[in-house]
Amino acid sequence: MNNKVIVITGASSGMGAATARKLGQLGAKVVLAARREDQLKALINEIDDHAMYVRTDVSKQGDMDNLIQQAIGRFGQVDVLWNNAGIMPLSFFEEGQVSEWERMIDINIKGVLYGINAVLPHMLERGDGHILATSSMGGLNTFPSGGVYSCTKFAVRAIMETLRKEVGEKIKVTTIYPGTVATELGHDITSPNVRALYGNLDGIPKMDSEAIVNAVVYALSQPGNITVNDVMLRPLGKTVN
Repeated sequence: MNNKVIVITGASSGMGAATARKLGQLGAKVVLAARREDQLKALINEIDDHAMYVRTDVSKQGDMDNLIQQAIGRFGQVDVLWNNAGIMPLSFFEEGQVSEWERMIDINIKGVLYGINAVLPHMLERGDGHILATSSMGGLNTFPSGGVYSCTKFAVRAIMETLRKEVGEKIKVTTIYPGTVATELGHDITSPNVRALYGNLDGIPKMDSEAIVNAVVYALSQPGNITVNDVMLRPLGKTVN
């Protein structure tokens, strides 16, 4: 892990922020990306001089291209990209929350594609690299109100599995499938019907972000000839998916 250059999107809070702290402790050079600049600045101050941030909207191709170029400009290379940014404004189809569907598609799907497009030529030229993405247990199974969210996470699964088949002889490819994690995800739910069904997701068993941190560190710390393709984690207890 020491001196690896690791780019993380969705790094301003939750799983991304917790993992960035851990990777910084392990000696990695961490590049943090998110839209909330104040939280990125605070996180940089927690780590050390081997960290930087780039304010990034993953739904914009130019922002993702700039993120990778800034990382290369500062540290000379990118060893790892973790496409972690995602949103989950659940709703039922009959509610017609089209703008929320579009935001999920832009962030959860296009953000992953833009990240791959930005970093893959660099990694192929070097003949080395590791690309991770956060799918979800909702990317393996659907649930009421999760139709569009699950659609985006099924897409991440398809993208990453295809990427593995295309470049897996040179580039490591890992997809993380978390169950419900105690993060901000889901706090942007506006549907009163979903809130009536699930509340604020308070009654659902959740994992601490540390579980995801450990999974990412495990995947990144394998020897050069070993790749961890899929990691699935669920909290104990009755879950949505």
